[in-house]
Amino acid sequence: MSTVSPPANPESDPRVKAVFDDIRATRGDDFINNVWRYLAFDPQLLEEMWRDVKSVMATPTLLDPKTKELIYAAVSIANNCEYCVHSHLAAARAKGASEAEIAELIRIVSTAGRTNHILNAIRPPVDAAFLAQEPPHG
Repeated sequence: MSTVSPPANPESDPRVKAVFDDIRATRGDDFINNVWRYLAFDPQLLEEMWRDVKSVMATPTLLDPKTKELIYAAVSIANNCEYCVHSHLAAARAKGASEAEIAELIRIVSTAGRTNHILNAIRPPVDAAFLAQEPPHG
């Protein structure tokens, strides 16, 4: 059950309409999903969240879009965000992720979670080889 109510006519607010229009343009689709509709209860929060998500997920970077969606889904699984798990697995599939890749992702998340729990319990010291080294000065 939602903890906030979405506005009845969100696009009557020009700030919300601007964000929704940008979402449509960025995605090339008229669909505005519930996360944005519900965030429209606070136009500033909506603007901030879309700005951040767009800059990471919709802007070309070194990681390809499918990989970004799989990473987002993995973090969402770890954080127990049901909405984001469904949303980002659907986006990963739309970007070419196979069911075998999603199964592998789930195995990796499961293994990492178990390993993290065990290591949090036993607290071994971090190997010096794993600690960040300063980049060479050029």
